[in-house]
Amino acid sequence: MAGLVPPLGIASSTPGEDSLTTASKVTRAWEAFATGEDITSDVRPDILASWYRCRDQYEVDPSLDAAPPAPGYHDQGPDNDVIFTQLGGLGALAGRDVELDGGVVAVTDGSGRILGTWGDPSARRRAELSNMAPWSSWSEQCTGTNGMGTSFEVTGPVTVTGAEHWCEGFHQWACAGIAIRDVVTGSAIASINISRWGAKLSPEVPGWLQKAASCIEQEVHRRAVDEAKRVCTAFKREHTDHSGPLVALDRGGQVVAANDAALSMLHLPADAPASRGAMEPAERSRPDIAELSDVVRWAAGRAAQNPQWSGYAQLGVAGDGAVPATLRPITEAGRVVGMLCAFGLQEGEPYGRAGEGTAVPMPPRVIGVRNDRLVLLAPSEVRYAEADRNTVWLSTDRGRILAATRGLDHVDQALSRHGFRRVHRRFLVNLRRVAEVERGTKGELFLVTDPRVPELVPVSRRHAPEIRRLLGV
Repeated sequence: MAGLVPPLGIASSTPGEDSLTTASKVTRAWEAFATGEDITSDVRPDILASWYRCRDQYEVDPSLDAAPPAPGYHDQGPDNDVIFTQLGGLGALAGRDVELDGGVVAVTDGSGRILGTWGDPSARRRAELSNMAPWSSWSEQCTGTNGMGTSFEVTGPVTVTGAEHWCEGFHQWACAGIAIRDVVTGSAIASINISRWGAKLSPEVPGWLQKAASCIEQEVHRRAVDEAKRVCTAFKREHTDHSGPLVALDRGGQVVAANDAALSMLHLPADAPASRGAMEPAERSRPDIAELSDVVRWAAGRAAQNPQWSGYAQLGVAGDGAVPATLRPITEAGRVVGMLCAFGLQEGEPYGRAGEGTAVPMPPRVIGVRNDRLVLLAPSEVRYAEADRNTVWLSTDRGRILAATRGLDHVDQALSRHGFRRVHRRFLVNLRRVAEVERGTKGELFLVTDPRVPELVPVSRRHAPEIRRLLGV
């Protein structure tokens, strides 16, 4: 591993006049924002988006000067032991590299709980005054904008310098972090962070973090392929005795294997990767079934306590309406690596959504990013949202804008009370902005939100009946 990641140097030159001016602007912006003002300039978009989360969503006290203890013990499970071991090795190597530069290296788990720190002893003692030490929580929800917690909210490395930290007690620190993500679910597994007190970090640090993350993610990818082999083996044992639609899913609800009946039901081509076993995560398809990911998470949680567990849910399948589906876990060494999903069967524990029907508090604005500037939008300005994997693009009256929030599910949750509806696995539409409805030659349904713009939003067959009802067509 030492040969794959070059030595890390974090020393930076003395800041010039422009850098000091920028820092002063950020400090003034933080002072205004922390007292309740809304701002759109002088702060980098990813930092400003984090400030909005910290102030309006998480309600983190900006006067905080120490991270709180991690809430309880989060067991990451034996499957992540190898990843944490490799991260610890990288942290120790980097800590040795930065010791003379007054740096501290920290590794956290996926909840932002620090697992270990390395580096300059005096800097580590200073960091401990802010509770930058093992078993403290550095998620944004607990400790505001910082390299560890904010890395979970963005793609790639993130730097947080001086007053860019949401909490005033950390304004003397500069830090940079990157999240290690599960290639199957997209959720954060861990993070690695570099910090320095009273000085900036070298511009080389984000590149080093990217290389470090790539090294760890090779192990994450290898594990995902290995899990798929176990899932396919379980599927082959089961499908010979099952005549109905049968699907093998990974932990994220994506299709690893499917029989012919399931391929037809899910409208996948006969030669889709799932027909032979989709070993590579990038090859796997996600069915256009709105609740499937939630149901798989629910099933995995139940199965973690009892490997013999089974349960069922009513799933909306395009062309078939609500179809019962029974899920049974696929386990390896006591951990859940996937699910067998048999459509048409109704066995075991029924699925029930906790908190169904409760109102979700809505933000007063939609936050987007364009040209290194944060854009504050009224929900009525957004015509529709389109997902490109976890990246979401907003089509608005001000043009096409990148959403500050990752994942269409999260955008859907934030906008559903403003008249937005999911019409496709990749599209969310503001029904108040639908001006025209177009029918395809084969009965397909398309929505037009602005007749002046040649854009058609497809409606999947599963969502079409509800959209017709809501639009009165």
